Amino acid sequence: MAAEPSTHELIARHRPTLDQALEAIRTRAYWSPHPEHPKAYGEHGSLDAAAGKAAFDALLGTRLDLGQPGTDDWVGGEVSPYGVELGVTYPHADLDVLLPAMRAGQRAWRDAGAEARAVVSIEILKRISDRTHEFAHAVMHTSGQAFMMAFQAGGPHAQDRGLEAVAYAYAEQVRTPAVAEWTKPQGKRDPLVMNKEFTPVPRGTALVIGCNTFPTWNGYPGLFASLATGNAVLVKPHPRAVLPLALTVRIAHEVLAEAGFDPNLVALAAERPGEGIAKTLATRPEIRIIDYTGSTGFGDWLEANARQAQVYTEKAGVNTVVVESTDDYKGMLSNLAFSLSLYSGQMCTTPQNLLIPRDGITTDQGPRSYDEVVADLARSVDGLLGDDARANGLLGALVNPDVKARLEAAAGLGEVALASREIANPDFPDAVVRTPVIVKLDGAKPDDEAAYMSECFGPVSFAVAVDSASDAVELLRRTVREKGAMTVGAYTTDEGVEKAVEEVCLEEAAQLSLNLTGGVFVNQTAAFSDFHGSGGNPAANAALTDGAFVANRFRVVEVRRDA
Repeated sequence: MAAEPSTHELIARHRPTLDQALEAIRTRAYWSPHPEHPKAYGEHGSLDAAAGKAAFDALLGTRLDLGQPGTDDWVGGEVSPYGVELGVTYPHADLDVLLPAMRAGQRAWRDAGAEARAVVSIEILKRISDRTHEFAHAVMHTSGQAFMMAFQAGGPHAQDRGLEAVAYAYAEQVRTPAVAEWTKPQGKRDPLVMNKEFTPVPRGTALVIGCNTFPTWNGYPGLFASLATGNAVLVKPHPRAVLPLALTVRIAHEVLAEAGFDPNLVALAAERPGEGIAKTLATRPEIRIIDYTGSTGFGDWLEANARQAQVYTEKAGVNTVVVESTDDYKGMLSNLAFSLSLYSGQMCTTPQNLLIPRDGITTDQGPRSYDEVVADLARSVDGLLGDDARANGLLGALVNPDVKARLEAAAGLGEVALASREIANPDFPDAVVRTPVIVKLDGAKPDDEAAYMSECFGPVSFAVAVDSASDAVELLRRTVREKGAMTVGAYTTDEGVEKAVEEVCLEEAAQLSLNLTGGVFVNQTAAFSDFHGSGGNPAANAALTDGAFVANRFRVVEVRRDA
């Protein structure tokens, strides 16, 4: 009962936000309660730029004690892709102690009800939002994103995705009424009358396996979907990107405790270097839900082996753009150049294969041959990244040596249309910054197929020559079916080609962007409106965010009584 006044206060404070989120997912219109501009922060308890940077700096070289049970060691070792040693250490858990402690608070959390869980989750997100500047530095120095991208994608966009998951979770839980009176006529006899109660109950402890590139953006949907549906959540960050999720867990502890709930409903599972605890955790019987973002290999392993859990995976695909014709050639090139360059192509949505008819395309500037299109795109990328300061702001840093190795190897796969170049970052001399490489391949050559039909994560794209638009459409179909795709793009002024591409994406369940030439890019999605992934092709078995992403995180248990 002690939690009731705090919970009622949170309902009064956050119910309007929940209602707006519910309306946004219904209408799919633009809405966000989290400001994208850094200057919007600094009032009403939020940290401004200077305070956020100071808060991040104060974390360096410290022990982040979460007070969670079962701590048997302190682990760390994060080194920023910008060359900064973070020096933060985190609690290492004895799972046989931590997991039972997490479960202890689940009954009260279940009994609190869907609305209380939603507003407590929103309060967690609100406090994270207030510290967006601090989180931006934490994301930047664990992922290699440039600061502004870390600020927006790791801050308000991630928070939006978390809130979106809360809204879907609430909507699915209240779809069934809490109580119902059931009356069945019996003719001349008295009717049968029963009182029925329906309670959403959690599956159990959820596991979030974080990724290196987008620790908050990819971590928050699963975390908040599970928490809002009544489950305890164990967060296992990527070893190189612990800090943003550890800060998230600390804030969740504070809010849960203040609201009268067990703070250990959310806990951190940091690991020693090389320990590799994800497989151990994923197959423990206590773990009933898993959210994972990362390589296809481990995602496939989870789906095959974590049989006791409901597994949600975002893996990898071969994202494809069909280039058949355009009525805005300059806009097309500019849009593609930005999409290929943003965060050095280290996004699961970045285009990899550009399918271009070998006889060329029609444009508003006249016909352009295959070679001309590729050369013009190379010049557009060069122009975008010609200024080193601007390039650093778009590219960020390569997140790990594997990306650099793939980039360097790609140049040997075909004719290089745009060579990658090294860029110095004056603020962080140890950062590895590289511009994208574009390699020309022939869709008719089996040797080239091995390259373009495999994911090459990083700033690598292939300009694939195809015989015709219809061949491009069929190669698109095969790519999505066999390898999956988080995104598909197409440029065409031909209604028949547009319909054919659209039909492939409908049949193979791939999210399609058509003729983007302005400020919206194929590798960006907006919470509350755009679906990230579809769950219908090999790139991911779930979409962020829809009803299916939350509905199986709880079950409805019925109690019925004679009236």
